[in-house]
Amino acid sequence: MKEILSWAISKLRVDYKLILTYSVVYLLWGTLMNWVGNELAIARFTFWWQVITVYVLYMVPISLLLRGLPIHSQYAYGLIAMGLLEFSGYALQSSYAFPNNILDQLFTPRNFSLAMALFFALYFPLGNWGVGVIYRSLFRKSDL
Repeated sequence: MKEILSWAISKLRVDYKLILTYSVVYLLWGTLMNWVGNELAIARFTFWWQVITVYVLYMVPISLLLRGLPIHSQYAYGLIAMGLLEFSGYALQSSYAFPNNILDQLFTPRNFSLAMALFFALYFPLGNWGVGVIYRSLFRKSDL
């Protein structure tokens, strides 16, 4: 357990500019996705501030932990993280799925959360790649 904690702390101990880059990118990404989900009547957060708690306080640390792993590992671990998030969000009713939305029609309502988790797990490898590109270009860092 001590080794895991040491590993996690070492992965989270990064330049504040990197954390800021992740936070801005993920906050904008989350705001856009919540808007798209609402506009297309798929799903939305119940409260506006959930974009901050989910995308910044939950997803940024997970992205930092997964950074540097192979893409398939980032996706697999991200799937676990998003599965837990999707399950709890709908179980606690802090996320709202519109009835008979396009995902319900494609995959059935029983598979809605699974479809969402499978999709959103892509955020971790895509987010790590995108933030890396932005961070390196803004701060001329090559150590990411």
